[in-house]
Amino acid sequence: MAETAKLTLGDKTYELPIHVGTENERSIDITNLRAETGYITHDPGYGNTGSCLSAITFIDGEKGILRYRGIPIEELAEKSTFLEVAYLLIVGNLPKAGELSTFTESIRRHTMIHEDFKAFFGALPKDAHPMASCSAAVGALSTFYPDSLDPRDQRQVEISIHRTLAKFPTLAAYAYKHSIGQPFMYPKNSLDYVGNFLYMMFGNPCEEYEVDPVIEKAIDLLLILHADHEQNCSTSSVRLVGSSKVNIFGAISAGINALWGPLHGGANQQVIEMLAAIRDEGVTGREFVERAKTRNDTSRLMGFGHRVYKNFDPRAKIIKKACFDVLDKLGVHSKMLEIAVELEEIALKDDYFVERKLYPNVDFYSGVIYNAIGTPSNMFTALFALGRMPGWIAQWSELHRDTEFKIGRPRQTYIGEPLTAYTPIAER
Repeated sequence: MAETAKLTLGDKTYELPIHVGTENERSIDITNLRAETGYITHDPGYGNTGSCLSAITFIDGEKGILRYRGIPIEELAEKSTFLEVAYLLIVGNLPKAGELSTFTESIRRHTMIHEDFKAFFGALPKDAHPMASCSAAVGALSTFYPDSLDPRDQRQVEISIHRTLAKFPTLAAYAYKHSIGQPFMYPKNSLDYVGNFLYMMFGNPCEEYEVDPVIEKAIDLLLILHADHEQNCSTSSVRLVGSSKVNIFGAISAGINALWGPLHGGANQQVIEMLAAIRDEGVTGREFVERAKTRNDTSRLMGFGHRVYKNFDPRAKIIKKACFDVLDKLGVHSKMLEIAVELEEIALKDDYFVERKLYPNVDFYSGVIYNAIGTPSNMFTALFALGRMPGWIAQWSELHRDTEFKIGRPRQTYIGEPLTAYTPIAER
């Protein structure tokens, strides 16, 4: 007999089905709650609400576990590549050699964007935030490629997925080049996915640009670690907007805007801004930490702790080594990076931070890496979006395959004025 929960309202008792996940997670199904009882649930931020049954990503925040399609993030980080992880998330299984080759080649051949995008970016202010530019540009893909917008046509969806994955690095690089007044760099099909992005970001027509394999590997690793993270704000936005049956470009554009917020994807930018502020103020990492521990001081230690992971961020453990590999390879010795190393050492040993589980998270290390390779801080979130693209696509695709698909429509409890008569303007 299936397990159920019982809810008593007045003199009536209702039985609610219970779903049990593969990792023994339990959820109470309230699909018919309003229809049967007239009640709704109240859950600000949806922290206790399961919006879907998903087979994509599993997280255990207490144990520090992150898995894509059941595979531990540690194994994927060590053995896989970003495009292979993208295939895994979107298709649902690891590809065979031929499948990965076909997928990779398709992405490689779709990297170039319509020439009119030059005029599109040219119409934007030079100081436009790259995330605003990227969101607008991804939304505009639907105007340039109207032949593949039906979310229920399997072939059109496949084409749009490949176009989105392939063209976003180009769009992000164009947003950056526009902001600094440099010419746009056409993608090179001879380069790998990450190498091509670095080439379009940092290359210029006047000289040859060689992709550093250490940097390329570190960025590929960061993209893997960011590829999906269950039902976060931006992913939920993609699903909610996608539930209207809008095309994938429109849904992804919404996700980019959600990620832009400082409470979500903007955290790694805040890390570098914090390090710059400490440097400019001339205080040591220890002095800043002591201020952050003081209740009446507004100083905040950014890039430490995590809302989901209660003991440690498994992604941070992985990226830490890559972070120092990059610093060693580049021979970077800046005051900001010295402060970052000092802050990390203090936080890992200081009882105040240990007791509150304020450990360095993936945003801390990713911000340091992006800064070390010369990425301006306002581009950090765009790189986050580049990594998260496969997860957004996978979640959007899963939504449309859901047998319980319906448009998202949260409810509310009205607390405004009761029935009130209209007062003529002369009597007010």
